[in-house]
Amino acid sequence: MTSMKNISNPILLSLFLFCCTTSRSQTRPDSVLHDATLAGCVQYAITHQPVIQQALLDEAITEKQIQARLADWYPQVNLNYNLQHSFELPVSYFSGGYVRNGTFNSSNIGLNVTQNIFNKDVLFASRTANDIRQQTKQNTSFNKIDIAVNVSKAFYDVLLTQQQVSVLGEAITRLEKSLKDAVSQYQSGVADKTDYKRATIALNNAKAQRKQSADLIVAKIAYLKQLMGLSDGADLKLQYDTSLMERDAIVDTSIGVQYDNRIEYKILQTQQRLQEANIKYYKSSFVPTISAFGNYNMSYLNNDFGKTYSNGFGNSNLGITLAMPIFQGNKRVIQIRQAELQYKRVDWDIVLLKSRVNAQYVQAIAVYKGNLSNYYSLKENVVLADDVYKTLDLQYRSGIKTYLDVIIAESDLRTTQLNYYNALFQVLQCKIDVQKALGNIQY
Repeated sequence: MTSMKNISNPILLSLFLFCCTTSRSQTRPDSVLHDATLAGCVQYAITHQPVIQQALLDEAITEKQIQARLADWYPQVNLNYNLQHSFELPVSYFSGGYVRNGTFNSSNIGLNVTQNIFNKDVLFASRTANDIRQQTKQNTSFNKIDIAVNVSKAFYDVLLTQQQVSVLGEAITRLEKSLKDAVSQYQSGVADKTDYKRATIALNNAKAQRKQSADLIVAKIAYLKQLMGLSDGADLKLQYDTSLMERDAIVDTSIGVQYDNRIEYKILQTQQRLQEANIKYYKSSFVPTISAFGNYNMSYLNNDFGKTYSNGFGNSNLGITLAMPIFQGNKRVIQIRQAELQYKRVDWDIVLLKSRVNAQYVQAIAVYKGNLSNYYSLKENVVLADDVYKTLDLQYRSGIKTYLDVIIAESDLRTTQLNYYNALFQVLQCKIDVQKALGNIQY
């Protein structure tokens, strides 16, 4: 093996360094999530979530199972070998006496070939192969959609708490300024000490509330990492644009439900086709199983063990096998009826699913519209509350208003801002429910 000292070609050295750098970068896949958008988090989850990886493995396992079943269409070749030494030869009764017959050493080598011509099990595997593949892929899609919905909601939940911390930080800045003004006015004899005490109480409450929200961020980010399949030690810094989210919060509520878009409906359609194939499978049990076979055997017989293989006697044959059970206690008819009932049950599963999807959509639309209306009202309230606070704060410093009015205005502003962001993220989460009900989330 060439050592590092022997690498003198600059091109080879550059290539070696590039490979090392690439290898190091590939061992840190989590670094790309330092500025993670919603789309980036969802895509990472779909790629790394253990549930999705298990679903993909299920697809691969199913494919191998299908290949194993379809392999029965190919000729089946078997080799049999036998070597036997007898200490005593078997005895037969012949011509009025007992006679030992045979040889002490015997060996047989046989080659057997069979070919299925009609076999209901292999035919069933051929008919259902594509639907079974489709079913496993649909199960993977179902898991991806579920992961995408949960990651999106957790993403918005983290952002909401971060915005709450930000709002409380701004409130603390205002309250610290108000406390400073209240202390100055008390020291100047303009106001009594109750003003700066009220300011201190309000400031302490805001700090405690911010601390509580900040602690929640850690727990919510840990939950988001778990949903994404991200390691606990990896950094996750979310990237977002509030103005862009406000625009994306709007969804067309005039669209009706399209059942064909729902992955659950597609899964039931696949199950229905499989049940239909199941009925045909049991009906085919009245048709004979037909296969062709060929055998070639070579037998070696000798009393001298060292000369066992000196003389060989071959035999061979070809033929067709036809097998069909005549009577099985009406079992085949019962199995057909059972399969037909299972097919009808899937029909009712589809009816039930349509009812549930319609109810989900109506509920999601109603909640979305209510939260959207609330969001628009609170958005206007933020502007009004900010204007009221600034006016009363100016009037207080001018000696027109009391400090109690300022405290109430500041509390109203803080509450309005918190309610506004809460309403915004509720609308975004409700939009996800609407999109899921419509079947617009596809993977």
